[in-house]
Amino acid sequence: MPPDELVIQQTKRWILDVVVACNFCPFAAREVRNETVKYQVLLSADKKQVLETLCLLFDELAEDHTIATALLILPSGFNSFSVYLQLFEIAESLLEKEGHEGVFQLASFHPAYMFAGSTNEDPSNYTNRSPYPMLHILREESVSEAVDSYKSVEKISEKNIAFTEHKGLAFMQALRMSCMQKI
Repeated sequence: MPPDELVIQQTKRWILDVVVACNFCPFAAREVRNETVKYQVLLSADKKQVLETLCLLFDELAEDHTIATALLILPSGFNSFSVYLQLFEIAESLLEKEGHEGVFQLASFHPAYMFAGSTNEDPSNYTNRSPYPMLHILREESVSEAVDSYKSVEKISEKNIAFTEHKGLAFMQALRMSCMQKI
């Protein structure tokens, strides 16, 4: 299996086994089931290449409405969470600069994700700890529709924190690591 296909397969496993199975995002299952998620891998890229690819993805999603959401997966080059956060801030600025604010929004996932005020050992970080650093492009219209159709959307975060704390750090670590096994 080519390296980028392995990265995609591991990411898909993480989405199914963690994001969907743990119901961290109650809206993800529909897009996975409908196969409307685009996966783009940059095996080795610098910041400039990532931002150029992100612009291409914005354009592709603007043209092709059969793609509901896209993941730009970055297996190398952004392993440091602080370096990744700098990239994410630039990516958000680029979204605005390219005229896509209000059309798309970005979500962040990283293997070392840490919520502000949390510790590295906080199991709740695993709601956003992915196999690889990635930038998630969401259609703002879809997010609004999903939020409007879901009761108590404001409680999703609380529910996720309670779930991860109940399961514990070892469980969450093992669950994410199981996604990294070769397929």
